[in-house]
Amino acid sequence: MSNDLSRVLRLEVPLIVQIAERQMTLAEVTALAPGSIIELPKHVDQELDVLVNNHPVGHGKAVKVGENFGVRITDVGNVAERVAALGA
Repeated sequence: MSNDLSRVLRLEVPLIVQIAERQMTLAEVTALAPGSIIELPKHVDQELDVLVNNHPVGHGKAVKVGENFGVRITDVGNVAERVAALGA
């Protein structure tokens, strides 16, 4: 493996595990307070979206890792799709 490729593969990129998205009015947002519950348009059994550089690269299920959240990857795009997400 070339030194340039090796350096590129060590770069850190933002990875987001997204539960869901929804629209809210400004009135609803300003009414948020500790204890407020926001209902999301996704069933609890549905897979979560995994994004790199804000582009989807796969899906997964939420898991507990010690005292932290984790995600078990259930499907992932091919390498070309994942690399394309980095440059988009």
